Amino acid sequence: MSTKLDRLMRKIATYTVITGAGRGLGKSIAIEYAKRNRNLVLISLPGENTSRLGEELSQKYKIKAAIHETDLRDENNIRSLARWIKNHFIVDTLVNNAGIGGTRHFSEAEPEYINTIMQLNMKALVLLTHELLPMLKLQKKANILNIASLAAFGPIPYKTVYPASKAFVSSFSKGLNSELKNTSVIVSVAYPGGMLTNPEIIERVKDYGWLVKSTFLSPERAAGIIVSKMLKGKTMIVPGFASKLSKLLMGLIPEQIRLKMFRKNLQKELKINLA
Repeated sequence: MSTKLDRLMRKIATYTVITGAGRGLGKSIAIEYAKRNRNLVLISLPGENTSRLGEELSQKYKIKAAIHETDLRDENNIRSLARWIKNHFIVDTLVNNAGIGGTRHFSEAEPEYINTIMQLNMKALVLLTHELLPMLKLQKKANILNIASLAAFGPIPYKTVYPASKAFVSSFSKGLNSELKNTSVIVSVAYPGGMLTNPEIIERVKDYGWLVKSTFLSPERAAGIIVSKMLKGKTMIVPGFASKLSKLLMGLIPEQIRLKMFRKNLQKELKINLA
């Protein structure tokens, strides 16, 4: 009886916060949580039609879904978002998914481009986690899921800042999880490969080497694996057999050879983008 009551109270009273929920992996993660009867707070950029997603999930899965559109590159927006969440919801899960990358010559990249990657991939994640952690620690069981990338496991030319930012996410997540060992909060970090989100990416992947190409998954497939393993208490999640194999090979192949492989593939991508 108590178990049924706990489940009922969880469904009614607690929420899962997901950043970057308007599209791609974040949207698919939202769907996975909705399937599991979790109430949602969906955070996205303005104009991503997240309200429609919230309405669809609410109707289909009989959950509550709140929407907040904001730009997490602005620290004031992060503070405002955190206040709104703490004033209106009880949160037992935080999914830090919002992030951005790209392929550029570092010397030619605009300062705004570089700052956006660092602000969104690192600072927004850390600040929102810091703001919501006191509430999470009050719950009987709580989770933080941070989305890193396979890129976190080594440097990549022409992406430079992106893998460094994801290595930061990995290190931060592991350190925080250890720090919270004697609390109710478990911190998990996921390392997905590339996402097959649109025809342009699918076409571009054809020019990649087999090592990179094999790690690409659909957002739906990646989200299903990540959410399932997180709910089972896994703290380090590499979705897909090919991604696990790629991670293993990245550890075995000398760094200089890996850099040469990436450089060759990404030089092709740069030429296509500039054409």
